[in-house]
Amino acid sequence: MHNMKNFYLVLALFIGLNIHSQAVYKTIDSYKLEGKRELKIQLPRNYNPEDKRSYPLIIVLDGDYLFEPIAGNIDYQSYWEDIPDCIVVGINQASTRTDDFYYDNESFFPAHNGAAFYEFMAAELLPFIEDNYNASNFRIIVGHDLSANFINYYLFKDEPIFRAYVALSPDFAPEMMHRLKQRLTILQQETFYYMATADADIKAIRSSILENDSIISTIENKNLLYKFDDFEDANHYSLVGRGIPKALNQIFALFKPINAKEYSDKVLTFEGSPYDYLIKKYEDIEHFYGFEKKLIENDIRAIAAASNKKDDLESLEKLSKLVNKEFPKSMLSSYYSGMYNEKEGNLKRALQRYKSGLLLEPSQSVDKEMMLDKMYEIQDKMKE
Repeated sequence: MHNMKNFYLVLALFIGLNIHSQAVYKTIDSYKLEGKRELKIQLPRNYNPEDKRSYPLIIVLDGDYLFEPIAGNIDYQSYWEDIPDCIVVGINQASTRTDDFYYDNESFFPAHNGAAFYEFMAAELLPFIEDNYNASNFRIIVGHDLSANFINYYLFKDEPIFRAYVALSPDFAPEMMHRLKQRLTILQQETFYYMATADADIKAIRSSILENDSIISTIENKNLLYKFDDFEDANHYSLVGRGIPKALNQIFALFKPINAKEYSDKVLTFEGSPYDYLIKKYEDIEHFYGFEKKLIENDIRAIAAASNKKDDLESLEKLSKLVNKEFPKSMLSSYYSGMYNEKEGNLKRALQRYKSGLLLEPSQSVDKEMMLDKMYEIQDKMKE
């Protein structure tokens, strides 16, 4: 009986852990491909279709085996607010792979079934996703060997439909390197290009990737954000697990929370106030990625610390008002309002603010204990 109880507990935990980030399976009827296609879709945790918020879209070719490592990485890194929540869509291609990635033996561009699959993406798949989910225009495409070659064809459109390309051990078509250089040199929009190989990668693939890297790394175009990795102790398949988090870190570098280096190198040396730095950082993110970043506690803490260090009361006041607006039901609002009043010397009001916070919801970093500590601290100061 006891074992049975444990079994149900484990089962409940398992269901509870998985319920947020399980993949849903959809079938799309394709006119271009003359048949059905299986899709795997992972939506962000707490995804709400009624919400106006939109999410970056990640399209994963070879979804049969590439979807899970990417979906897992996205779920994990977005949980820690290192990258934004994303919508991940994998296309299953195990039985159609050779046809889907087919290119002509003379022009080396997609032909026959390959041309049909190329058109399916823009004409059918993206409209299907956008009709059903809150996907933003910031789109990433990921491929491995043959599919990593195929993603490059989307760069050759006048206005490419993807902003970021993740080519994991690409098996390049003839002429691709030369064409890629021409295209990446004249990019008009900021575009990420990530490419990876490894020491035990397939020899022929590895040598062409290294040659391509030596070509791409000489391109001078401020719109090209290029990153290359050559992993040690990895082969054609295991390099995928190493490359995915590296690529995501590169693509979402601007999105990342303020860390110790950014704090000392940029926040403290910024010409305006710490509060102005915060607003500019979030505006830059929205401009660059085309979606809004929600205010996070890590960044609030960093800006409060900088405002205190610089004795910038105005910055602290503006920050406390912003926190109050963004988190009205959280202890955060009272905590930072209390901090501002305390810094200003209005201890009575600071005490009131900390007290009122006890009735609100705790946050990641501010709980009842912290509120009580602040209250006792203020009461001691008032006795002096």
